[in-house]
Amino acid sequence: MVTLLSIESSCDDTSAAVIRDGLLLSNVTASQSVHEEFGGVVPELASRAHQ
Repeated sequence: MVTLLSIESSCDDTSAAVIRDGLLLSNVTASQSVHEEFGGVVPELASRAHQ
């Protein structure tokens, strides 16, 4: 039995997944919703969100 934990992070999203023997058990993503209406990262909003 092989279990994998995969973590990915970018400037506005972070994701994690658990896979066991090729079967996806869980996959979640956390996003900074403050950027959604702009279609990309706005540096000023990002700096405020991180404070």
